[in-house]
Amino acid sequence: MTLAVACMVITLAGLAAYAVLAGADFGAGVWDLTAGGATRGGRVRGMVQRSMSPVWEANHVWLILVVVVLWTAFPTAFGSIFSTLYVPLFGAVIGIIFRGAAFALRGQAATIGEARGLGATFALASLLVPFFLGTVLGGVASGRVPVGNAAGDAWSSWLNPTSLTVGVLAVLTGAYLAAVYMAADSVRADLPDMERAFRARALLAGALSGAVAIGALPVLASDAPDLYEGLTSGFGLVCVLGSGVFGVGTLALVWSSRFGAARVTAAAAVVAVVVGWGVAQSPYLLPGELTLEQAAAGDSTLVAFLASLAVGALILVPSLVYLYRLVLRGTLDQNYEPLDQRFKPK
Repeated sequence: MTLAVACMVITLAGLAAYAVLAGADFGAGVWDLTAGGATRGGRVRGMVQRSMSPVWEANHVWLILVVVVLWTAFPTAFGSIFSTLYVPLFGAVIGIIFRGAAFALRGQAATIGEARGLGATFALASLLVPFFLGTVLGGVASGRVPVGNAAGDAWSSWLNPTSLTVGVLAVLTGAYLAAVYMAADSVRADLPDMERAFRARALLAGALSGAVAIGALPVLASDAPDLYEGLTSGFGLVCVLGSGVFGVGTLALVWSSRFGAARVTAAAAVVAVVVGWGVAQSPYLLPGELTLEQAAAGDSTLVAFLASLAVGALILVPSLVYLYRLVLRGTLDQNYEPLDQRFKPK
């Protein structure tokens, strides 16, 4: 394995972790958005608050990892991507900032009006951020990012059939993951009504995600033929089929209320898609423009970077693993309270 390939593997691992963990957080915001009015949606929003609180800040570590790897190991590609796709990237960054602030402040709102305003900001940003990030991936994968500073079109690079399809799929996938995870959390919290609510949402979002994924194939065939060929042959096809198998398996597990196993298979379905996308683009980092080896920094830079990353991982990885173990064990669980409850007369 070359140094450039090692850095790309780390990038894909970071993307996969972000897609699964932060994707579920964004999906929770989608369910917050669609929960209904203050009274009817209070219980769902209370569950969103309870499930997200221990981990939502930590999940952005993976996005930072991806950005740092691209910036250091593949500077030409980094500059080309960020200067061409600055519109959706700026939208995603603003959304992440407002979403985090609104989520943190909503729990401290003094009135139901404040809570609803902050909740709307949080929920809308939860919808827009994964959509924008999905359009960025679609723009890169469909070969719309040429090499150079702002060399691509600022609008058509992400407002195109492939980007829009990937953006929609990113939103639905996050909603699917969130529903599976919160159904499991509802069981641990002994809230059967929330278990039923999120079980139904998981089945719906899983079916919609599958339908959009299948519908994406003809879109890719006409708009991004090289990507389509990579996903329908060789190891790319294995990843696509694997994602489908894991997705169907997750629906079966959710249907039978086996949410612990469904967490694993749902995550595996998403990881398979990310790996398949990376394989389908090989050997290109910017399809049709820049191969992985051409994009890589010098060997001395890559060696120093990988060594630094290894040292940092000795601290970061055990800390995150410990955090997620505490969450899954329920050690960090908060008391459940419907979000509108605190504003009702005692």
